[in-house]
Amino acid sequence: MTEPADDGMPTETGKPAEDKKPGENRKPTEPGLYVYAVVPSTLSPDVLGTGINDAPLKLIAVAEGLAAVVHHHDAAPFDGADADVERWILEHGGVVERSWEAAGTVLPMSFNVIVAAGDGSTAEQRLAGWLGESAAELTERLKALQGRVELRIEISLDQHAAAEDSCEAADLREEMVQRPPGVQRLLQKRLDKTEREIAERLADGLYPEYRRRLAALSEDLTENRRAHRPPGTVSVLTVAVLAHRDDVEKIGLELTSIGEEQPAAQIRFLGPWPPYSFADVPELGAG
Repeated sequence: MTEPADDGMPTETGKPAEDKKPGENRKPTEPGLYVYAVVPSTLSPDVLGTGINDAPLKLIAVAEGLAAVVHHHDAAPFDGADADVERWILEHGGVVERSWEAAGTVLPMSFNVIVAAGDGSTAEQRLAGWLGESAAELTERLKALQGRVELRIEISLDQHAAAEDSCEAADLREEMVQRPPGVQRLLQKRLDKTEREIAERLADGLYPEYRRRLAALSEDLTENRRAHRPPGTVSVLTVAVLAHRDDVEKIGLELTSIGEEQPAAQIRFLGPWPPYSFADVPELGAG
């Protein structure tokens, strides 16, 4: 299932293979290729469907057993209103997910990766050249990701619940009841600060344990520092993990145990998705 941009595929804008001057938004003189993913060449084109703005999709395959999922693109990189960009990202992600489900493995490309014609070669020739030159690395990565999924895990603490048993916080709450409204507002600020500090200390102590427990059930783990923390909470851990499909339930059960052990814990468990954070695709340069 494809999620909105903040919970799904990474939204970093890729760069076209042909450099442009700052502020320039010219239309290429020859058609380029918008690249969605690298897959085994055994993938049937029939499963691809359509791409961004219902663009017809095709495979650019090479003899080394690799193919790129693309559509012909003779315009500038996608750019527009936020709603349009979100729709394009979701459509991009839909192509990656269909390819992943059908092939069992995929190397997703970031949004807006475009290969342009240049140096006397067509865009297709340049892309095929990159696939051939990177074949060993790409093939090895596809094999390593066969049957693997990406999961996003966010664990935070509700600061009020984390400070529930704190004598310091309890004293402030009791004092607030006995004070006039103006003083209550000042005490509320002190209480919020106290609760946050208590939750932060607790989060610091829980982080290494939770990270160890998740790492033990996954094949790889990477931190995500850009997660949005809800108001009134303190982050403990925000990670993407790479795991075998068969281990997803085990990870879910471990998170359930964490929630039962720590009443202040708030847990988001997202996925499974294609391995966006673990693709490690070689740079697609000039070709």
